[in-house]
Amino acid sequence: MSYPIIKRQPARQWMEAPQGVSGIPPGLEYMSSLDQLIVKQRVEFGEMLSGLEMRNKYDVLNSVGQQCYYAEEESEFCHRQWCGPMREYVMHISDNSQQEVMRVRHDFVCCVGCCWCATDSSCGYEIQIEAPVGNVIGYAKQQTSKWKPHIRIFDANRQPLYVVRGPCCGCQGVCCTDDVDFPIRDLTEQNVLGRMFKRWAGCGREMFTDADTFGVT
Repeated sequence: MSYPIIKRQPARQWMEAPQGVSGIPPGLEYMSSLDQLIVKQRVEFGEMLSGLEMRNKYDVLNSVGQQCYYAEEESEFCHRQWCGPMREYVMHISDNSQQEVMRVRHDFVCCVGCCWCATDSSCGYEIQIEAPVGNVIGYAKQQTSKWKPHIRIFDANRQPLYVVRGPCCGCQGVCCTDDVDFPIRDLTEQNVLGRMFKRWAGCGREMFTDADTFGVT
């Protein structure tokens, strides 16, 4: 696959770009002043009408709804239609100057998402994070688990940093609209350092689209 810089940005109020911060890769300075990120998947009306899986696109917002980043998937058409979440893709993340500041890679993995057969060599999904592009800063890897989602976060040298475990049931519906929480813990799993969550998007959006809303604190 080729990896073009993103040219097209959605129309939304952007957060004012902060000054450069020592020790933070260029373009990620927004992170230094945020206590929460909201990731909203854009609704693709062509996908709703055709039933075909389009490239996923996301607005990354701060807590007051200002945009910090824009993310767009690059993947093959046939992979999206037939491989679902197992597919290979690259997620390009750009700032308000349309400069790509981060890249997330996911290789094709058979039977991805099956927690009881996920291992280091097969089935478990893994993403690689680059920031700036070409400089690997870490990985997120699915771990073996009997019933709960289990993810470990690693640094660039694949040394474990954090543990993420999800609930047994991550279902949401009209009668169950609470956020689905994924606490981020240290390696002892005794201290909660943050959380990821999936937010209920409302009946219409949940029923007629696959556009999700996530958050990180």
